[in-house]
Amino acid sequence: MVLRARLAASLCGLFVALSSPAVAEDALPKLGPNAVPLSTDSAYLREAPAPDYWALSPFARAQFTSSACSIAAVTAAVNGLAGLPALATDTILSQPDLLEATGVPLWAELSAEGGDGVTFDQLADFTAAAFTAREMPYSVTTMHPSTDDAATLDALRAALAANEASADDAVLVYFNQGVVTGDWDGPHVSPIGAYDAARDRVLILEVDQDWYTPYWTPVPVLLQAMLRPAPADQGVLEGQTGGLVIIQPQG
Repeated sequence: MVLRARLAASLCGLFVALSSPAVAEDALPKLGPNAVPLSTDSAYLREAPAPDYWALSPFARAQFTSSACSIAAVTAAVNGLAGLPALATDTILSQPDLLEATGVPLWAELSAEGGDGVTFDQLADFTAAAFTAREMPYSVTTMHPSTDDAATLDALRAALAANEASADDAVLVYFNQGVVTGDWDGPHVSPIGAYDAARDRVLILEVDQDWYTPYWTPVPVLLQAMLRPAPADQGVLEGQTGGLVIIQPQG
């Protein structure tokens, strides 16, 4: 039995080693069948306006600790919705800057190296707190699915389509990364970069950039990834399921 171990864990929450019987680590593909890297399939970005991608992708940076996917995703959304600072003397908001500005010690603790990572409800609360701290008039709502059925898929597609219509809003996804990538069985957060309705797939602007770049995954797979509970070895995150955190202008 070969353990696929990440000596420096680069994901939200607690590190878990996965076993791959009779398969050498160097024989495993980087991505499983449910993830297609943007670098090999960028047709949608040439065919469609993709406003969210162009607004958010310049600001989707690598999480600054192994447990900081939530702050990395929220920082990308804050920067993407605010746009590039106007003055030469203004820096682009960093993840530690946003943690400090938000002033929530628990978020900083959970995002520190070796931290537990955040629950789905905490992600929504911290996102709202970040936009309030930055005095940006946005509201935060959630979609937290509980069933894998046609009605839930329709609702998910509707939310993704609404987000894809303009760059005025943003969506973060809390999901089991391994369901999509085929590797790590645990919760993770990244921004949604685009929704290709014709191909029924969504682009994840991955913040786990030590291991991945942006990739497409089918919408039904994303739903499965949101529904999969975090396993017992994820400590305080055990049983957590995911969903969408939707950031929209107020009024």
